[in-house]
Amino acid sequence: MTNEVPTGLREMPPSSKLVYKVLEHDGPLTQRQLADHSLLPTRTVRYALDRLRDEDIVEERLYLQDARKRLYRLAGDSGSDADPVPAPN
Repeated sequence: MTNEVPTGLREMPPSSKLVYKVLEHDGPLTQRQLADHSLLPTRTVRYALDRLRDEDIVEERLYLQDARKRLYRLAGDSGSDADPVPAPN
């Protein structure tokens, strides 16, 4: 993990920065998991992810344990490709 800040992140709203930091520390995560970890409303997380994806800072892929969901991680993150263990409901 590097301390390098991606281009464009500095100009983003605080919610996008928080989602970035949560992914940096705990990712990859689903949208619901991001909302739980960040304590942000799901709508705000969705907006933040849209902004981060537009700048190619975050990657989205299929969540293998539930194909209706997506898994988000930092672009270029060479960490584990395994899906996280689902959080209990």
